[in-house]
Amino acid sequence: MDSFKVLEIKESVFEDNDRQADLLREELKKEKTFLLNLMSSPGSGKTTTVVKTIEALKDEMQIGVLEADIDSDIDATTVAQTGAKVIQLHTGGMCHLDADMTKQGLKGLGTENIDFCILENVGNLVCPAEFDTGASKSAMILSVPEGDDKPLKYPLMFSIVDVLLINKIDMINYFDFDLEAVIERVKKLNPKIKIISISAKNGEGIDVWVNWLRTEVKNWNGN
Repeated sequence: MDSFKVLEIKESVFEDNDRQADLLREELKKEKTFLLNLMSSPGSGKTTTVVKTIEALKDEMQIGVLEADIDSDIDATTVAQTGAKVIQLHTGGMCHLDADMTKQGLKGLGTENIDFCILENVGNLVCPAEFDTGASKSAMILSVPEGDDKPLKYPLMFSIVDVLLINKIDMINYFDFDLEAVIERVKKLNPKIKIISISAKNGEGIDVWVNWLRTEVKNWNGN
């Protein structure tokens, strides 16, 4: 017989975070600030996609960006060149952001007059999927070089996002990447997900992505 007890704490931790996330969403709704949680593996083209998105929308709305990283400000420096309001969040080794961290970041950024805020989450497909940040919507990027088996390896991430961006589609002929298989696998996990193929490098598909965002921001802000 075991001489110790096993205490399961993950559920209560997640429940507390979920409550904080719901409260943050309510605050953002009142402030008319749409928050997008953008997730991906490292090297997927997340920052390039953020830059392209800002360039397409900066004349229509006030944009803010929360750049989350373990220990670097290179992405914040890159994004700041677009003219968007940016703050760098150092997680001190943590592999994700939760609702409280996001709220701290938003407070540092200042959401006054921010219509659309992008949270560029820490780059991995595990931890960020487990923590609700309080975002209005969530999206993830899967790049072609990563392979078409990612939905099989990281099903939770694909099941919780509203949009999947398949990036580096311009390189599909150079990799063994089955686009139809990815779509089929993802739709089984998340039937309501929107899937958009893009190339953040050459701009392919960015208009479709931006049109989706434009509609979501307007709906969130009551316009």
